[in-house]
Amino acid sequence: MVKFLLFCILLVLCWPLALLALVLYPFVWLILLPFRVVGVAVGGVLALITALFLLPVRMLRAV
Repeated sequence: MVKFLLFCILLVLCWPLALLALVLYPFVWLILLPFRVVGVAVGGVLALITALFLLPVRMLRAV
């Protein structure tokens, strides 16, 4: 909702810039999509490594 309100303010103040942002937003989103996928993959690998290192500690606490 905040983004929409900011867009409306931008549309009132400088409509050419708002229309340019509206047109370019999908392209920027597509360009940044691979970086999001890599971020999810790296986060998963780091979570796996953390779980592997903390497994012995969890096993000792369970005993």
